[in-house]
Amino acid sequence: MILILKDHPDPNQLENLENWLTSMGLTLHESQGENHLILGLVGDTSAVDIDLVKALDIVQDVRRIQEPYKKANRKFHPLPTVSSVGDVQVGGGAFAVFAGPGAVESEEQIHRLAGLVKQAGADVLTAGAFLSRTSPYAFSGLGVSALRQLSAAGKAAGIATASELTDLRTLDAFEEIDGVILGPGNMTNTALLKALGATNKCVILCRGLSSTVEEWLMSAEYLLSGGNENVVLCDQGVRGFDSACRLAADLSSVPLAHMLTHLPVMYAPSMATGRQELAAPLGLAAAAAGADGVWLTCHDDPEHALFAGGESLTPAALSTLVQDMRRVRKAGEA
Repeated sequence: MILILKDHPDPNQLENLENWLTSMGLTLHESQGENHLILGLVGDTSAVDIDLVKALDIVQDVRRIQEPYKKANRKFHPLPTVSSVGDVQVGGGAFAVFAGPGAVESEEQIHRLAGLVKQAGADVLTAGAFLSRTSPYAFSGLGVSALRQLSAAGKAAGIATASELTDLRTLDAFEEIDGVILGPGNMTNTALLKALGATNKCVILCRGLSSTVEEWLMSAEYLLSGGNENVVLCDQGVRGFDSACRLAADLSSVPLAHMLTHLPVMYAPSMATGRQELAAPLGLAAAAAGADGVWLTCHDDPEHALFAGGESLTPAALSTLVQDMRRVRKAGEA
């Protein structure tokens, strides 16, 4: 339930209203809209007398939120949320570019690519330390040592860092990493969601490969209800029937999610298609669709990459694409 208050509500009346509502066991969340203060009520609101509340001088309207996600709901929080990965803003008009190799392969490799990715115009360096692979014999990452190397490379190059968390037992190892990525396979991992909800670490929450947008937002609700509001949504595509691409690129999720939630929404063209030559057109399409950022795979030697080489842009191609996406985004805002 949300209460839409009149402009400049009387402070004493507002305090009395809030005390009355909290006495019923409700949690209150204030959000400033463009013209009104919105008071969101979280909890069992069945005992709230709507007619009585509407009769109060400072209340303009009372609305029930029908969707199961409350804190992630744009009705609850009309203005866009701006999340932060280190010093990098995502959302609220900012367009962030996440880029890096599929995996940390060596200390020398990640330091080299950190400089190349930043030079290409990216804002956040990404690389995997723990890889979920179909085959148990495939390269599955360097583990905790890769996170240390990624953090050191980011600091040396002056760029924020992000990597995927796959196991709750390794959460402490992400202390020096600016953003934690929850991949599609962990979108509904409630243990990870609850643990990250208790932190202030930026969480990039990827949509499950067979998940609806509502299910995606319900996972975000776990993070927000735990107290962590530093959340970014990222769509990597969904399962389709055409084997020409890894996944079906559901770009409609970007404007749709923006309609439903105040959280920033990103898109991952490289992961969605699994094809290097399709990353650029999808990146431009994501920028045109209003994405708050994109996540791209980049490697300076894609043919010999230990992971995700087929989807990796070269640093030169990344640089061109970043410039083109920013131009598209600027044109869309004009």
